[in-house]
Amino acid sequence: MKYGKINISTGLIILSLFMVYGFLLIYLRDFAPGKVEWVANSDNGDHFEAKLAHVHGNLFALLNIILGYLLMNLNIREKAKKWISILLLVAFLMPLGIVAELLLGVPPVLVLIGAIAAVTGVAWFGIELLKKE
Repeated sequence: MKYGKINISTGLIILSLFMVYGFLLIYLRDFAPGKVEWVANSDNGDHFEAKLAHVHGNLFALLNIILGYLLMNLNIREKAKKWISILLLVAFLMPLGIVAELLLGVPPVLVLIGAIAAVTGVAWFGIELLKKE
């Protein structure tokens, strides 16, 4: 399998899921019973975390789509392509971890793993491109 293809397809699927999640947030803000209370509390606590998950889920989905395309089309070392691809996929643990915290009370370890993977994958890709002639 060409590295990057899985990032693009996963990115598109995750993007669609976090888009639906965003529509849920819009419903809660504008149409749901108790919308006034929801808006009043939207800048802190669980409401703020819900917005963070939405934003980071979409951001990491777009990063996987764009960087997956670049992985498929730029000539860098195969071993680096493999691990960068994996790290970019592991990055989805950040927004999914935020959702897991909200809904299931899971400790934030998934968020940290995802954040570290995202930064490492993006930085590694940049370094690989700098080494390319």
